[in-house]
Amino acid sequence: MKVIFKGIAKLFRGIWKLISFTRQLIINLIFLLIVGVLIFAFTQSGEEPVVPDEAALVLDLSGPIVEQRNFVSPVDAITSNALGQPQVKENVLFDIVDTIRAASTDNRITGLVLNLRGMAETNLTKMRYIAKAIEEFKQAGKPVYAIGDNYKQSQYYLSTFADKVFMSPDGGVLLTGYGSYSLYYKSLLEKLDVNTHVFRVGTYKSFVEPYTLDGMSDEAREANTVWLNQLWQGYTSDVAANRQIDASVLTPELESFIEQLKAVNGDFAELSLKLGLVDELITRPALRKQLIDEFGSNGESSFNQISYYDYQPTVISTDLPSENQVAVVVASGAIVDGGQRKGTVSGDSTAALLREARLDDKVKSVILRVDSPGGSAFASEVIRNEVDALKHAGKPVVVSMSSLAASGGYWISSSADRILAQPTTITGSIGIFAILTTFEKGLEKMGIYSDGVGTTPFSGVGVTRELPEGVAQVFQLGIEHGYQRFIGLVSEYRNMSLEQADSIAQGRVWTGKDALKLGLVDELGDFDDAVNAAVELAQLDSYELRWMAEPLSTAEMFMQQFTSEARAFIASAILGDIPKSLQPVTQQVVTDLTALGNFDDPKGQYAFCINCINIEK
Repeated sequence: MKVIFKGIAKLFRGIWKLISFTRQLIINLIFLLIVGVLIFAFTQSGEEPVVPDEAALVLDLSGPIVEQRNFVSPVDAITSNALGQPQVKENVLFDIVDTIRAASTDNRITGLVLNLRGMAETNLTKMRYIAKAIEEFKQAGKPVYAIGDNYKQSQYYLSTFADKVFMSPDGGVLLTGYGSYSLYYKSLLEKLDVNTHVFRVGTYKSFVEPYTLDGMSDEAREANTVWLNQLWQGYTSDVAANRQIDASVLTPELESFIEQLKAVNGDFAELSLKLGLVDELITRPALRKQLIDEFGSNGESSFNQISYYDYQPTVISTDLPSENQVAVVVASGAIVDGGQRKGTVSGDSTAALLREARLDDKVKSVILRVDSPGGSAFASEVIRNEVDALKHAGKPVVVSMSSLAASGGYWISSSADRILAQPTTITGSIGIFAILTTFEKGLEKMGIYSDGVGTTPFSGVGVTRELPEGVAQVFQLGIEHGYQRFIGLVSEYRNMSLEQADSIAQGRVWTGKDALKLGLVDELGDFDDAVNAAVELAQLDSYELRWMAEPLSTAEMFMQQFTSEARAFIASAILGDIPKSLQPVTQQVVTDLTALGNFDDPKGQYAFCINCINIEK
């Protein structure tokens, strides 16, 4: 009896600790949120930045480059400020391009300085659009300089569009190429007695491979090698042309590179200069003097300058209000069923934006900007139905593919009046799959069994019971029907036979360059070209771009932030003791689990490209 009482007491102590932890977590989060709002209010109440009469625009991007900004956390702002760290910013691609273009015609801006040390690794397609704006700036007769200590791959790419590239004598240029790597869990799942049931159509549909294999299949390796090589060829050809060097310099054999490094006694900076990757090795004081000579002194031991983050808010659109609007709907992230979620393409919310454009008489045509690896097949069709409805209403729809428009991302694009991609866009991956895990073996080892009766063969089907063979056949038939539906759309809207659509589908990933040859896209072009196409199809003489967006309500912002911080707090408590050497592995696992967490298709059918998002730069 005494043992029982001890057990009950221990149970209640555990419950009380959980209640106390939850109470403290809620109070702390509310407190941080209130303080964050106050800090945000005070920091926003200052004076607007003033552009000097003469200054260089410093493109000091910090953080990732995105198609559309996500909700900014006030709590992140607090913790960053408290720790003396700069807050991670999301930089909208179109803001960057518009700002550089505005600066090129602004007589107060005398030059452009690329200081990209804080810029995150970015897809080549996005960088090419920024590079286009930099080239336009140079054509305005204004100098462009790149400065840096060490250049990562994306930072270096944009820097090569400068008139001159400066680097620290102790720096280096790090080019790693492109790769697509995943963790594979087959043996782990077997050890845990987890059964993985896979249903798919498409020889190259490799999303399920991490759960069914211990390494990449030959088919996936073949397909991935092709498009990765095309991406790298695009990168090296651009850089080689800018630096007027041979492209082979950027992809040396390992033995050759070691010999080159030995010749300069392991000095990466000296080797970078010798290979023509940079123009001058220079210390910070000497560089500052050169920039002062070029742009003048600001009286504070530096050159006349204005940060991108101070200049960008001063850029005002010159578009006059128009009765002729070209609506832009951004679909960026994994495609999920239901309402709006941070960092995803919500089927209902995206469809609502397209519907709003259709019902507004001022909107004459629509651009669907796609940057998505796909996701829910059902949500993809919900979005595509609204594309069809726009067309039936007499409003042309142009798809502008960004870095990625694969699988479900291609599904929502397939029936547009015109599809534009860039040569380095990742698209295709036309296939469909479902995945189900069951745990009956592991439960049986623990002495837990599932048994009972049901009225149909589907009663009780779930993760705790073995999947009946007949039910598995039903799942597979549903997947095959979904695949036929997918390639049927491709056949119908891309004017090819079902056999032709099937031959270029099978889950295979293509670059935009190959997709044009195969008939999956209509032309190669960037966002500017998509705007021209939308104007042309609607036969407009004048127009105004209208960016469609669904803002979060105050309650949604609070709940989103609350749940986000709660997850982060709990994850930190659980994983905080993991050694730093293992953190990259845990981060990859979290990424994989997050991808699975976005899977909410009501029929369990998904059109998703895993290799497209696992690109290492």
